[in-house]
Amino acid sequence: MGKYGTLEDRVHCSFLMNKVMTAEDTIGMFKNGMNLGWSGFTPAGYPKAVPIALAEHVEKNNLQGKLRFNLFIGASVGAETEDRWAQNDMIDRRWPYQTGRNIAKAINEGRIRMGDKHLSLFAQDLAYGYYTKDSKSGKLDLAIIEVSGITEDGCLIPSASVGVIPEIIQTCDKIILEVNTAMPSFEGMHDVMVLHAPPHREIIGITKADSRIGSTFVPCDPSKIVAIVESDYTDKGRELAGADEGSIAIADSLLNFFADEVKAHRLPENLLPLQSGVGSIANAVVSGLAKGPFFNLSVYTEVLQDGMLDLFDSGRLNCASSCSLSLSETVGMPRFLANRDFYQDKIVLRPLSISNNPEVARRLGVIAMNTPIEIDMYGHANSTLVGGTRIVNGIGGSGDFLRSGFLKIMHTPSVRPTKTDPTGISCIVPHAQHIDHTEHDLDIVVTEQGLADLRGLAPRDRARTIINNCAHPDYKEQMMDYFLMAEKDCLARGVGHEPQLWDRVFKMQLNLAKNGTMKVKNWDVKMDLCE
Repeated sequence: MGKYGTLEDRVHCSFLMNKVMTAEDTIGMFKNGMNLGWSGFTPAGYPKAVPIALAEHVEKNNLQGKLRFNLFIGASVGAETEDRWAQNDMIDRRWPYQTGRNIAKAINEGRIRMGDKHLSLFAQDLAYGYYTKDSKSGKLDLAIIEVSGITEDGCLIPSASVGVIPEIIQTCDKIILEVNTAMPSFEGMHDVMVLHAPPHREIIGITKADSRIGSTFVPCDPSKIVAIVESDYTDKGRELAGADEGSIAIADSLLNFFADEVKAHRLPENLLPLQSGVGSIANAVVSGLAKGPFFNLSVYTEVLQDGMLDLFDSGRLNCASSCSLSLSETVGMPRFLANRDFYQDKIVLRPLSISNNPEVARRLGVIAMNTPIEIDMYGHANSTLVGGTRIVNGIGGSGDFLRSGFLKIMHTPSVRPTKTDPTGISCIVPHAQHIDHTEHDLDIVVTEQGLADLRGLAPRDRARTIINNCAHPDYKEQMMDYFLMAEKDCLARGVGHEPQLWDRVFKMQLNLAKNGTMKVKNWDVKMDLCE
């Protein structure tokens, strides 16, 4: 019996009780090289008992590197599962997003093959069979899915996230279910619509953030279920750092901008549905809205973090739609459970293919707010690769919303701390070393220095606006010197629509790699490209 009842309380399909076994009993089902589908989305609703038991089996029997799998999961999950698997060399391929020190290290060292993908596209491409097209069966070999319960006819009631459960079930014939009794049932919070492939694709009839268009469970053929395991593990949702001065300044700039847009009648008084990405800055912005002048707000996003509870408690937020209830383990989730009757009816949890769907985001007019690694002076943004080569987490859902939102906003510190320069690394650069989001998809850039409104601006105007409003004072003159030099040279040669000097555009980044600082002495270069 778990903290929140018994297995019998949760499994209403009586004949499936014959499938009950321990996590250790499932180990024989796993074979080297299998394609595995997991539930879960940003440390919420992911399987824990079976992955942990399998990791322990590998460790006890010295099977590191001998039992490796391909993992297909909606987004990141808890470090005690996939990051531990990475440490034990149990992952060959990983799609489409990850978070963890060991797994990121293994990807960057070439020991894990990772594919980065817009999350909404990953969900549908998984259902299309794109990731398993080269396997013998053309399907996922085995799925591990955490659920709150099972209905009388074998359908699945997800737990704190829906993720890509519908797509996994479509492409997998064998399913292990983890019924989590360490957490309360989330029954009733989900709205599941299972999309068909073209040419039979349905219209997604969401016209408000809290529209309900589907069922509260995921359809499942019970004959696919090969094991049921009771889980007594809770989600390990990450705690976020408190809002610092920079994050507060970013939030204040955004609130002032929203107020101006309302006055100009470009936004209604209750704004439009808000989308907020993952991380401390996003959480701070949402918490700032909890003290702002806007009421009757709605949220249409992929992840609900702790800050959303502040927004609900303030009386300003009416409803929120998400793929995941990704609350911190020791603060956010206990707070949610303590006042669950108040929060639950205001929250809808959807599959990733719906929560991140560009069709819905454009119809609702979502205000998209996400955090990149760096932004260049023309408005191209890098969300994934430090130095253009080292993966951090992945693009996540930022591109889903930046391509389709009503307002597309990216917020970032102007600099990030470094041990080798007291100012830090500039997040505003002449040219991003990797581009995930192009200039065509970005409306607003915000740092603690200020806000740059790029709407209606040509490239050279964008560059001046971003440098003047968003660059750190220690880098502003340096950045402007480069831009003016590039502008003069390129216009003189008749190639000046978006001026760049390709022999020195990355000098700030190269100087960081060589000398530990992005502060350059000058923009001269010594380069002989031809012998």
